[in-house]
Amino acid sequence: MRIIPLIIMIIVLTYGDLNPLYAQDKARDTMKNNKNLEVATFAGGCFWCVESDFEKVDGVVDVISGYTGGQKADPSYEEVSRGETGHVEAVQVHYDPTKITYRELLDVFWRHVDPTDSGGQFVDRGSQYRSAIFYHDKQQKGLAEQSKEELNRSGRYDKPIETEILPLSSFYRAEDYHQDYYKTHPMRYKFYRYNSKRDQFLKKIWRQSPDSKIDPGSKGKYTKPSDEVLRQKLTPLQYKVTQKEGTERPFQNEYWDNKAPGIYVDIVSGEPLFSSLDKFKSGTGWPSFTKPLEPDNIIEREDNSLFMKRVEVRSRYGDSHLGHVFPDGPQPTGLRYCINSASLRFIPVGDLEKEGYAQYLKLFNENR
Repeated sequence: MRIIPLIIMIIVLTYGDLNPLYAQDKARDTMKNNKNLEVATFAGGCFWCVESDFEKVDGVVDVISGYTGGQKADPSYEEVSRGETGHVEAVQVHYDPTKITYRELLDVFWRHVDPTDSGGQFVDRGSQYRSAIFYHDKQQKGLAEQSKEELNRSGRYDKPIETEILPLSSFYRAEDYHQDYYKTHPMRYKFYRYNSKRDQFLKKIWRQSPDSKIDPGSKGKYTKPSDEVLRQKLTPLQYKVTQKEGTERPFQNEYWDNKAPGIYVDIVSGEPLFSSLDKFKSGTGWPSFTKPLEPDNIIEREDNSLFMKRVEVRSRYGDSHLGHVFPDGPQPTGLRYCINSASLRFIPVGDLEKEGYAQYLKLFNENR
């Protein structure tokens, strides 16, 4: 009978990565051995959820759940959850700055909370569940304030951003039971998360996946109108393509054969997307480009619809479905951005200045 415990021990030692607690210890060892890691601290309601969201981000090495912002030293979960300590549930994100920046972590944070709610987050009510950014130095403070202001001006929310930006004092690690809760108690976690209505809210606000890295601010210039406004502003085809991931007919759309010099902007937000200088005749019947005019305004994500594996292209601020990108284009990029005309508005070179895109005039002057 003694051979059974021995076999179990061998299995555990061999396949330890399958154990969440082993993986957690392994991450901590990696963290200790890497002195180049940096730390960011965020509060966004239930720390089970915030920890889970950040741990899925590339470049994040480990996330620790804990308590900060209050007066009591080394508080317990029961004390914090009752609102007796002034602390909030928070997480400390240990990340590799060569893979992800603090600004990008701020983008992730904004996309996983309701920053307009000062009384808690989703189903969890009370100041102990409010959202906050705790900065570690002046640089983090400046970046946090800048990103908050950009989000305020973006028009994403009808209400002001209430998330506090505060200096970090002491951070107290939560009890082991709460660390990696989404891994150690997956069924309970999923049940709680669904019933919290967190993801339902985020999907409604952002429409595309909250996990994508995206700057929530648009400096107030390029924003997405409400659905009611879009239905009035867009044609039925434009609405179907941009909002419902539709596709227009090839060779029967406005720009597939357009040869005039100018730029193409998002029909929804007006953000610059492509230039005629990068447009080529692909023979597909849709406008095709070798590269974006503004790469930061393009979001790419995997699309497995229609029993195919493709890469969808969306606009950053308008969140419009634009088309798809394929690896069969001409040099110098070898890419073909196949875009629906219904997602675009063309601005001729002669109208760039009056339309507010004067900065792109030099591109066409250089190519004369």
